[in-house]
Amino acid sequence: MESFLFQAAIYLLAATICVPLAVRFGLGSVLGYLVAGVLIGPVTGLVGSETADLQHFAEFGVVMMLFLIGLELDPRALWDMRTRLLGLGMGQVFLTGAVVAGAALTFDIAWQVSVGIGMVFALSSTAIVMQTLQEKALTATRGGRSAFSVLLAQDILVIPMLAIMPLLAVGVPAAYDAHGSGDVHGAAPAIGGGEGARMAQEVTTWVGQLPGWGAALATVGAVAVVMLGGHFLTRPVFTFAARARLHEMNVMVSLLFVIGVAVLMSLVGLSPALGTFLAGVVLANSEFRHELEADIEPFKGILLGLFFITVGAGIDFGTFMGAPFLVIGIVASLMAVKGVILYGLAVMARLRGRDRILFTLSLAQAGEFGFVLVSVGSQDGVFTRELQGLLLLAIALSMLLTPLLFIAYERLSALAKVEESQPDDDIDEASEVIIAGVGRFGQVVHRMLQGAGLRAVVLDRDLETIRLLRTFGVKTYMGDPTRPELLEAAGLSHAKVLVVALDDRADAVRLTRMAKQANPDIHVIARGYDRVHVYELYRAGADQIVRELFDSSLRAGRYVLEQLGWSEGDAHVAREAFYRHDRAAMLELAKLWKPGVPVADNPEYAARAREFSKELENALLTRFGENPEAAEAAEAAETETVPPPGKSG
Repeated sequence: MESFLFQAAIYLLAATICVPLAVRFGLGSVLGYLVAGVLIGPVTGLVGSETADLQHFAEFGVVMMLFLIGLELDPRALWDMRTRLLGLGMGQVFLTGAVVAGAALTFDIAWQVSVGIGMVFALSSTAIVMQTLQEKALTATRGGRSAFSVLLAQDILVIPMLAIMPLLAVGVPAAYDAHGSGDVHGAAPAIGGGEGARMAQEVTTWVGQLPGWGAALATVGAVAVVMLGGHFLTRPVFTFAARARLHEMNVMVSLLFVIGVAVLMSLVGLSPALGTFLAGVVLANSEFRHELEADIEPFKGILLGLFFITVGAGIDFGTFMGAPFLVIGIVASLMAVKGVILYGLAVMARLRGRDRILFTLSLAQAGEFGFVLVSVGSQDGVFTRELQGLLLLAIALSMLLTPLLFIAYERLSALAKVEESQPDDDIDEASEVIIAGVGRFGQVVHRMLQGAGLRAVVLDRDLETIRLLRTFGVKTYMGDPTRPELLEAAGLSHAKVLVVALDDRADAVRLTRMAKQANPDIHVIARGYDRVHVYELYRAGADQIVRELFDSSLRAGRYVLEQLGWSEGDAHVAREAFYRHDRAAMLELAKLWKPGVPVADNPEYAARAREFSKELENALLTRFGENPEAAEAAEAAETETVPPPGKSG
């Protein structure tokens, strides 16, 4: 017991130190976990061979992650992915496998072993890629969606790969199978004792002995059980558990659902990750979706973190030091070959600009399922022990380099003049109003104009959003609003109002400045995210700035006052007083704000902000206090100091 607690403390301490530091320096949490594993494994030797067994358990985090991803989709969205699944996904696996196998053959490696190596290196890391895409909010981009489609296709193809690997052992030269047995990293853990374990082993053996049509029928039946069970059994089971009024019961039911699906898929020879993903898709429209997500998310995060630590701890630097140039050559060649293939597929799929870069760099590594394939290949005699060590080391090092590839993506995206993901539309109409960005903010503005019988030229650069809006009859044009030629085509020189509603803060500032330079008379109404963004937009020339959550926060504050006994009229007056005072303060503080200097390090700004806060408190206390004369005087003074409408809000 003490040994277990000591090991747990080591893992937790390493993660607690390394992950926050990695995030603070912009390296991402995944690299922090990997470095933590390297430190406690190869560097200090605080953990040893038990990391291999621990990794089998931690890999369940990948299963949970795919379940949560499935919850974010619905069957229609999955159907829409079919082209990317078949084209990009299958194409990447077969092309990479063929090229790697061909390269191995040139080194006089037996063709069976070469095919096995090709299958191992054709896969990418679902755990690292999806975790990093989610952290960096890239899952909704075309490049992110395409990368996910490839990863999902790989998870599907792992199943036939596992079936093919033992067949490759037939005819392998003796030199390759002399040392193929033994315990290896990535091998499936032995099934423990007990009646339940014995029954599971019997079911697995029985399914494996079925003829081809019988195995196919068992597979279809298992998938049907998952889909029908998820649709019809979720509600009564969750309702039954909820009657206990214990939160831990809901957590247990959620875990039971995910683990149960994984076990069922394993029994019929399917990928547990694929099965739980399908279960998530089935439950995407369920009323229990958010309950499942909230219950599973913490376990997913912990297990994925543990998995990344075990990958780092399992890196064999002894093998690396024995042949450093060989290992570096294998890893560099692998990532270069995959990069070239992925780039070509991105061109064929018409991914452009940032999406093409993201798709290429995010999938250039080997993946965690490669550990499993190497394990099976070693046990079946396809790989020698020496080759097994090289393959495992190459997989782990390529995974270790993946967060650095995402950093390279960010640098390339920021420095390069990237192309658009889709050709710009020809704009065949003009209006006095241009709306740049039609997300949640821009859509509301456009709907209000439509309700008033007014037209606007609407621009956006997200193809999926444009397609969605066009299905509802909203005419939206494809293109980057920050491009001068597109703005000119939209009629910027003759427009009266420009609504800047872009998601990217820097692009919003750049568009505001560019529009004012091209047409100084245009009235720019910009969406601001926070005070600093408001100051940036103010300096860029925006005429009116609407903070994203400001009005809704004021309304919520008014409701709080009413619930505390204030009359509706007094609460409304307090809200208006706060609004006018904050607007005046915002304008003055914008002049004191210094770009690139934190407000806490700007003493003049901080002092004036404290004065404004005190003035607001005094004004409200005076207005609603017991001195009517002072209240009237304060109201008169406030009316005189409020600036005319025109700047921020």
